[in-house]
Amino acid sequence: MVAPTATVILDRDGVINADTVECVRSVSAWQPLPGSLEALAQLRRAGWQVVVATNQSGVARGLLSRRELASIHEHMCGEVNAAGGAIGAIASCTHGPEECCGCRKPAPGLIHQLESRLGRSLQDAPFVGDAERDLQAARAAGCRPVLVRTGKGRRTEKVADLSGVTVYDDLRAFVRCLLGETSA
Repeated sequence: MVAPTATVILDRDGVINADTVECVRSVSAWQPLPGSLEALAQLRRAGWQVVVATNQSGVARGLLSRRELASIHEHMCGEVNAAGGAIGAIASCTHGPEECCGCRKPAPGLIHQLESRLGRSLQDAPFVGDAERDLQAARAAGCRPVLVRTGKGRRTEKVADLSGVTVYDDLRAFVRCLLGETSA
């Protein structure tokens, strides 16, 4: 069993659920990736806390409302809970890329928001993402960058700086390695 404050940070689209061309716009469009719900349940059983840091510029672009985003997150948490997992907190950036805010990944603002909510540092916590901006945000906040090949991950693997990054086929493979069931 790990310490009760051990935390894993996850990106949402492409890591937990299937990514779409523009954005996940509705509860019905949110589809978990194969094995992701089970992986989240494994983390909970092993004593890990899961938090999510996600860019959701679809709100700024008028593709969905904040209320619709909240409904998607409620649905996601319900699906994760039904599978035996839990999400402790979600930090979302609803700004567009042109707004140059401090919370939109690759900036570390979402991670700092999560630290504030949790009341502790997330430095050295694994941050699992599928895009280069996830890896950059992890590095900027002092987290351990992890890339999964789902979502944009295969493309990211070909073009991103992977120094210090561990790479896994999917969230399930990462969790198995984290829990000592397999090696990277």
